[in-house]
Amino acid sequence: MKIATWNVNSVKARIPRVLEFLHTHHPDILCLQETKTTPEGFPRGAFMEAGYTAVDHSAGQWAGVAILAPQGATIEDVTIGLPGSPLAAEARWIEATVNGVRAVSVYVINGRTLDDPMFPAKLSFLDAMGARIEALTGQPLVVAGDFNIAPADIDVYSPAAFSHSTHVTPEERGRLAAILDRGMVDAFRHLEPEAVGYTWWDYRGGDFHRGLGLRIDLALLSPDLAEGLRSCGIDRDFRKGPKPSDHAPLILEIDR
Repeated sequence: MKIATWNVNSVKARIPRVLEFLHTHHPDILCLQETKTTPEGFPRGAFMEAGYTAVDHSAGQWAGVAILAPQGATIEDVTIGLPGSPLAAEARWIEATVNGVRAVSVYVINGRTLDDPMFPAKLSFLDAMGARIEALTGQPLVVAGDFNIAPADIDVYSPAAFSHSTHVTPEERGRLAAILDRGMVDAFRHLEPEAVGYTWWDYRGGDFHRGLGLRIDLALLSPDLAEGLRSCGIDRDFRKGPKPSDHAPLILEIDR
């Protein structure tokens, strides 16, 4: 089984690249974030023509998440929204069972700055996410998306540059660590304990070409899926070329 996650930073702007990705990688599950579209504007027809069925949680120009699977795959029990999370009107969480795997696409609140009201909202979202993941345990589970957290200093191009900033605080990292302590596995770090692998680079200043990135797009696996994890990598080619997102897709393969 091939699973991928990608913050596309507007599915309308990036639809040619997403279709290219589907044609290149043929994922069994693709989680998208920051689709930035209304429910009516989500491009289900384009995905259908590409051989994929999509379920989405869309709320307009901000946020937005979706899960895609090849036509013919069994997609059941679609659930939108994260129980107990702040900013419930924003589309940041969608679940579906795809061929027996409970898949979640998540777009965690950015947090902006430490003194912004969005930072405690981010922490509350992470608390709600931890509780929901705990409720979903006991089945094959993947929670994938833009976590807006760099789990450790190795995941930041310059820890000093992010001192007193969001994405790296003990409060954010601690909540992610608590989820991992309950048994979920960070797929990339599981296979690459010492590798530097960024998934996001700012559009400004040529950060991509200068290697100034962060690893904030994650795929967390239940232990049974982690046992079959064969590969996990980042396709940097999709951060290049025409109209790229500022994120690159994360792709993992699991033997089931």
